[in-house]
Amino acid sequence: MLSALIATLANNTSIPAIDTVKPNSISWSFLKDQSVQLLHTFMQLLPTLLLGIVILVISYLIATPLSRLLIKPVTYMTKSKLVHLVARRGISTLIILLGFYLFLRLAGLTEFAVAIMSGTGLIGLILGFAFRDIAENFIASLLLSVQRPFKIDDVIEVDGRIGIVKKVTARATTLVDYDGNHIQIPNATVYKNTIKNLTANPKMRGHFSIGIGYDNDIRDAQSLAISIISQQTSVLSDPPPQVLIDNLGSATINFTVYFWVNGEQYSTVKVSSQLMRELINSFTQHNISMPDNARERILLNSQGEDIYPIASEAKTETTETTETTETTETTETTEEINEQSHIQKHKTTEHEHSIDDVSSDTDDIREQADESRDPEQGKNII
Repeated sequence: MLSALIATLANNTSIPAIDTVKPNSISWSFLKDQSVQLLHTFMQLLPTLLLGIVILVISYLIATPLSRLLIKPVTYMTKSKLVHLVARRGISTLIILLGFYLFLRLAGLTEFAVAIMSGTGLIGLILGFAFRDIAENFIASLLLSVQRPFKIDDVIEVDGRIGIVKKVTARATTLVDYDGNHIQIPNATVYKNTIKNLTANPKMRGHFSIGIGYDNDIRDAQSLAISIISQQTSVLSDPPPQVLIDNLGSATINFTVYFWVNGEQYSTVKVSSQLMRELINSFTQHNISMPDNARERILLNSQGEDIYPIASEAKTETTETTETTETTETTETTEEINEQSHIQKHKTTEHEHSIDDVSSDTDDIREQADESRDPEQGKNII
């Protein structure tokens, strides 16, 4: 029975024939059909592809002139050079991106164009977080160029630093202080801090303190001080100077003197020095005492002339030196004395001129800033 089953299976089973393909039997007709089909597809896309290229080239060529035309309304709103530049470049970039997007659409790459636009926004967001400080500084530059809290050559105080504005770029504000140093402050720091413009109002107020003794007439001393101050050509009469009692010290009545000057022409520091000199001389002539604070000195284990032995020896040496000098001077000729007197007089005149000089140092610092090397490259934005 087993032999009968095997014979039945053998009669019903047939092995299919296997077709063998020889390597040299590849049909060139298939490659030809594919090439013809590809060429036909390219010829169908060629007009739209050429149109996309033309649109891309045209968008690149018209980006700059069209952006200048479109920002004309902005020029009427603000005179900021930086705002004009950013607006112009932003519009130019948008025009070029629009042309590139149309090129991809005409080339049949619609999904790729959408992916690029989406990726551009994502990349911009990532870069914004990565360069947050730089972006903050750039935005501060835009706001400074629009609001213009100061101008070039203004004297300002920012973050505890006083100087003359030499340059304002898209990155930093350069100041030249009164020591001749260049100070670069990031625009974000300038915008976020308090800005004190010392040039906006040419009138500047100076002040100093001076004390008189309790044995003097306070009103007479105040009237004399106001009279002396009012006689100075560097002091403005409007607003008028003031001499006010500030406090009562242990030995003196302390006054605070307030005065106004033209900051573009005179220096408050130099005028204060001149006024203090004139007031001291005037108070001395009118017998107005200016005592020092009371002090008590107790000398222990000292008697009589032994208190200052060193001073006595110094006095003896000074006397001997004076006698020797007088003997030497008697041997000099009259011509040498006259020559020395002329030189001394000339030096005294120069010293008096420098002492009485109350002019402002602002112009000198501006000249130094113009002659100095520019520490930062870039154009001014204000």
